[in-house]
Amino acid sequence: MKKIIAVASFTAVLLASCTPKASTATAPTVATSTAEQIAQGKTIFENSCGRCHKLPDPTAHTSVQWVGIMNSMAPKAKLTDEQHQWVYDYIVSVKK
Repeated sequence: MKKIIAVASFTAVLLASCTPKASTATAPTVATSTAEQIAQGKTIFENSCGRCHKLPDPTAHTSVQWVGIMNSMAPKAKLTDEQHQWVYDYIVSVKK
């Protein structure tokens, strides 16, 4: 009986360790910026992003895809956390 319990426990631990982990990426949040900040986000988007490449169409990607794009590009554009949020909120607002 002890062997069965030991094997069952080992199997449960093994299966639990093999299951995929929950994603650590944060989900996009609802726009927290004011209309003025979103307008500033548009200006930052046009000036900072357009400095290095053609501006992407905000409707070309989902809000989730924009999280990844913004997370990789914001440091290159040297955006502050606030600016990052404003640009994201602007991009997502274009879809509405």
